[in-house]
Parts: sequence; C-alpha cells; structure tokens
Amino acid sequence: MESKVYFIGAGPGDPELITLKGHKAIGGADVIIYAGSLVNPQVLANCGKEAVIYNSAEMDLPEIIEVMKNACAQGLSVARVHTGDPSIYGSIREQIEELDKLQIGYEVIPGVSSFTAAASVLCKEFTVPEISQTVICTRFEGRTPVPELEQIELLASHKTSMAIFLSVHMMEKLVEKLTKHYSGSTPIAVVEKATWTDQRVVRGMLNDIVLKVKEAGIRKTAMILVGDFLGTEYNNSKLYDAGFTHEYRQGKTPCGE
Repeated sequence: MESKVYFIGAGPGDPELITLKGHKAIGGADVIIYAGSLVNPQVLANCGKEAVIYNSAEMDLPEIIEVMKNACAQGLSVARVHTGDPSIYGSIREQIEELDKLQIGYEVIPGVSSFTAAASVLCKEFTVPEISQTVICTRFEGRTPVPELEQIELLASHKTSMAIFLSVHMMEKLVEKLTKHYSGSTPIAVVEKATWTDQRVVRGMLNDIVLKVKEAGIRKTAMILVGDFLGTEYNNSKLYDAGFTHEYRQGKTPCGE
C-alpha cells in the first residue's frame, strides 16, 4: 500500500458491513489507529500480523498526528478507522488540515452510517412518497453547541424524517423540543448498537418513548429516528406504477382506452 493515511468508515458495527475497499486497506496497513470506544474490534480481524495498533479513544489530536507523521516518514501506510461513515461526526477535517500542513497524503474511504443501518434494522425507508422526501441528520445540543439555526425545535418544524445522533442520554429534553412541532403520536424508534450482535430496538411514540428508553436503560451508542416514515401510512412510488411512463418503460393503460 502507498505510504499515506487512509480514513476508513468501518460501518455501524457488523464487521461484514465495512466496504471491500476499507477491508482491504485495513488488511494492508502497517499502522492502524481506530476509534476503540465505537468501532467493533472484529473489523480489525484481517490486519497484518506486524501491524501496530493504536486506540484513539486514549489519544488526543496531537498524539494521533504524531503517530501518522512518524509512520509516513518511514514509508509506512496508516489506516485511520472511524465508526460508520467518516463524513458524519467523524472529526476528520481537523486531522486532514494537520496532514496538509505536513504535506502527508491521505484518502477517504466511505462507510455505512449508523443512521442508514438503523433504518435497515427497522426495515424502513426515510423517503416515503407524499409522506417525507427529506432526511435531516442532526444531534441535540449538549456539551458541544450547535448553530443557532440548527436548534432541534427549528429543524422539527419541517416535520421531515429525522435521524438524531449522540442524543439518547438527553431523551427527555429532546422529546420536549420535538413535540413543539411533531404531535405526541408521531412514531419514534431508538436503535442501540445497530447491526451489532447485542443490538436493541425500542419503538414508541413521542408521548411514551422517554419512559420506554429509561426502562431499557439505554444511555449511549444509540440512533434516534423520528417521523411519519416509521408509521403504517404510505403511498406507493411512481417508479413501479404500471401506469407511469418514463425513459425505460411505457405506461400501461386499461383495455379500451
């Protein structure tokens, strides 16, 4: 492998949900830095016997960059393994900017995000015709602030499909904000450790989900999905409608018309 840093999306948890390219990059890397608090260790099962492995949960940014710099100075390749997809709450930009300063090459390999994994666990699609055609990925404001125009209650005013990261420990406050616009009967699901062998799913409505999550004892590593896309009402898409004409198929009409 080329001597550079590979930012790899390890997927949501199931080690088979990493991309083939990411799997190959981990297998060929000389140095691996992985987010140990979130990434399933089984994702690293194919790493080389001589690979040096670091857990970034125990490191700060300067320490991470120092490992990358030293490895690349020796002509080694580095796999920087993030959970899900590194473009969503991956904090890769700050690492990339430091690598640019050091003139160290890098590549980003995408992965399956936990929000799409959670939808797969529920067997739901975010974009249901005439119900919701927009997905908002966000997080509730906690120790890390969010921009003023991205406050949860403002985003909720659109009543779209929502995927809320890093917020299950503030469930009561979150629901209070959401119900300023969503009705109390709006369906919601909390998926803990989606696609892991010990995943758990709590389903409910906004008016009862807080108690259900509390009773389940879920406090972290969970995705919150909310919106009418989780409900039972929906409309078929035009894509497979027999009467809908498009470039690849002529619409069918009843006999005699």
